[in-house]
Amino acid sequence: MSNDRLRWRVVEGRRAVCALMSGVAVLISGCASPDRNAHADALATPAGLKREVLTAGDFRLTAFSRITRADRPLRVYIEGDGLAWVSRTEPSLDPTPVAATGLALAAADTSANVVYLARPCQFMPMDGDPRCSVVYWTGKRFAPEVIEAMDAEIGQFAARAPGQPVELVGYSGGGAIAVLIAARRRDVASLRTVAGNLDVEYVNRLHRVSAMPASRNPVDVARQTARIPQIHFSSAQDIVVPPDVAIRFAAAVGGHCVKTRVVSGLAHDGDWAAKWKDLLAMTPVCDASH
Repeated sequence: MSNDRLRWRVVEGRRAVCALMSGVAVLISGCASPDRNAHADALATPAGLKREVLTAGDFRLTAFSRITRADRPLRVYIEGDGLAWVSRTEPSLDPTPVAATGLALAAADTSANVVYLARPCQFMPMDGDPRCSVVYWTGKRFAPEVIEAMDAEIGQFAARAPGQPVELVGYSGGGAIAVLIAARRRDVASLRTVAGNLDVEYVNRLHRVSAMPASRNPVDVARQTARIPQIHFSSAQDIVVPPDVAIRFAAAVGGHCVKTRVVSGLAHDGDWAAKWKDLLAMTPVCDASH
């Protein structure tokens, strides 16, 4: 279940929903749809993040990057599920996020090497990637082939800073991707998630939506990340992916390298970027007392 589909469930009784004249899309946050690509460029360009398209696995994937020091770590941000659903029963025709929170986090990061990864088919014309299909932003959004492709994409960027550690940051469903990739790689120095969907089955049960048997569940590989320093951020006001999701995941990880932090005042799709400087200053470390 996508972030936008979950949001629909939360807000449908509280705010008016506006159908576009075409009847194709229904937006949660208002009646006017901004140009999603222009919005992304407006976030990325001032931060020096340049757009590119990479071929990884069977997918063509959009990324934004700023790599200025080959001798410094590579911090990789992974976007959430985007506009995957336009109603509780109708998938979107384009999963590109309306407000790209993952990109906003990346743009707020002043580190030397910052990479932002859109999810499959986001910021991509549907005819630009023959693999694009609605299943890859609905039931198969965490499928093995998606994880393999995004892992390979990270490998291409890592080659631009040879031998340097990779630091993963995932927003919402991107948190699930980050965990699943961290469990595969040996160069991941830290893992951060923001409102991360770290237990897909639990979140789906919480919102009474269908299971996703074709997708992997990050909590199933939690123990494989136990030696990676990691922090999972949640908001007390998030009713889409509430803090107990991160707490359950941390318990599954075990060990002494995982921490959770709960902030206040943010909805699931709130302005996390405004708080990101302070949150990013919390460096993931393993507890030296163990």
